[in-house]
Amino acid sequence: MTGARPCAAEERRSRERRSCGGAAAEAAAGGMDGARGAGRALAALLLAASVLSAALLAPGGSPEHGAEAAPPRADLDKKRHVELKMDQALLLIHNELHGTNLTVYWNSERCYHCSFQVLVNVSWSGKPGKASTAAVAVSTQHGSILQLNDTVEEKEVCRLEYKFGEFGNYSLLVKHVHNGVNEIACDVVVNKNPIDSNLRLTVADLVFPWFVFIMGSSIFLSMTSILQRGCSKLKLMGKIGWRSFLLICIGMFIVNPNYCLGPLSWDKVRIPGVLQRLGVTYFVVAVLELIFAKPVPESCASERSCFSLRDIIFSWPQWLFILMLEGIWLGLTFFLPVPGCPTGYLGPGGIGDLGKYPNCTGGAAGYIDRLLLGDDHIYQHPSSAVLYHTEVAYDPEGILGTINSIVMAFLGVQAGKILLYYKDQTKDILIRFTAWCCFLGLISIALTKISENEGFIPINKNLWSISYVTTLSSFAFFILLILYPIVDVKGLWTGTPFFYPGMNSILVYVGHEVFENYFPFQWKLGDNQSHKEHLTQNIVASALWVLIAYILYKKKVFWKI
Repeated sequence: MTGARPCAAEERRSRERRSCGGAAAEAAAGGMDGARGAGRALAALLLAASVLSAALLAPGGSPEHGAEAAPPRADLDKKRHVELKMDQALLLIHNELHGTNLTVYWNSERCYHCSFQVLVNVSWSGKPGKASTAAVAVSTQHGSILQLNDTVEEKEVCRLEYKFGEFGNYSLLVKHVHNGVNEIACDVVVNKNPIDSNLRLTVADLVFPWFVFIMGSSIFLSMTSILQRGCSKLKLMGKIGWRSFLLICIGMFIVNPNYCLGPLSWDKVRIPGVLQRLGVTYFVVAVLELIFAKPVPESCASERSCFSLRDIIFSWPQWLFILMLEGIWLGLTFFLPVPGCPTGYLGPGGIGDLGKYPNCTGGAAGYIDRLLLGDDHIYQHPSSAVLYHTEVAYDPEGILGTINSIVMAFLGVQAGKILLYYKDQTKDILIRFTAWCCFLGLISIALTKISENEGFIPINKNLWSISYVTTLSSFAFFILLILYPIVDVKGLWTGTPFFYPGMNSILVYVGHEVFENYFPFQWKLGDNQSHKEHLTQNIVASALWVLIAYILYKKKVFWKI
């Protein structure tokens, strides 16, 4: 994903001369030779984010592994001891209301427009002056909303919001207050202080889209370099198709979670996936650029057109195709009829939207995947199942979201064109990075109304919504704006040690997926519910893969497809 030191770069170029496809826009890395160190800045950023995400996202930090856990719904009225898991606290509910049975409902403040779920029932003790108690585990990832109802009369007794701390012990006292007016008070008392485990990171939400972005830059820079050496478009087309096919096959048959359950069988294999999406995205963008490829002048410093929109105007056929693709995404997302669901639905289904559309997870995106691929061939445990209690399969790397993945890769192509078209013109490059950052940011503001859920198209990672793409692309251009002068112009940082995994990114990714459950990358923890131990384990595993990549780099061992 990044360039190398001059001697290594020269060796790589000599290998490329012997084969026109030697560095042909490798999907996960490669070929930044088109401009002087062009792309090292963003490559360093992406690799740093990748390592950080692996190191810092201990369970509890990502939607899939540590998402909001709904409290158990079993009757715990007579059970004072509850075994707590990570991101949970103990809540003892004391009912001191004479002759009143309580039903306690729970909701997360992060669950948008969700219906309340029964947490526990607390009956009257039957003895005046004696409280009955129920013990239950509550989530600590986000604030909780508790509503207590009179079970018989089904009327609200009280409601409160509270942010519980991990492994804390709390009491909720429900009693009458005689202060001239017979009121009911619900007060939370801390019996045991929680631990400090504030590790809420979302780096994982950034790595994949930025990876797609830099892949787009790599495609343009590598392809331009190869075509300038005289490689035929037909031969390069064949290599693009073969590379895409290999990426898809590796994703389906090697990096597949089902292999842990035994031999793979076609009736259960997951068809979409990270590498599959990269393969399709790479193929579409690479073929698009190959078909409309034009020679890039060595220098345009003296041409007036360089100070306009040359990098965009020269690519008008590609932009037209990308806009048509985005039109397809918008049309299918907002106008495709989905049985049993409102047209244009973007919600999570389940208990979201007050439980009106339980089987509408992902709207048109989920429906298309289930219709074309089948329920058994898509991801079975989406993050929405944890917080929103969804019961239908949904794949975050599905068909419809791949369209916006292609759009993001093409925005990366645009970054590569800026680097190459305005080579050695630092001011012009920075101006264009700034313009793209602001332009995409304004689109995101318009689409989201600067809100989490109230905009026209909210930022949604699972859907890969267009606002998600424009927002993260805006940040990508912004970070390029910061790092380009530091890395490429001033040479204050070479990207070490992060570019070592980039030189073998596919090998590192596949190796991590296959060996993540093996020692020394993982071992039995003394306390499986400890953030500290998970964090230590993930840091060690990440450091080992960087070390492996460094050794392979020194031995000049590179796995390319």
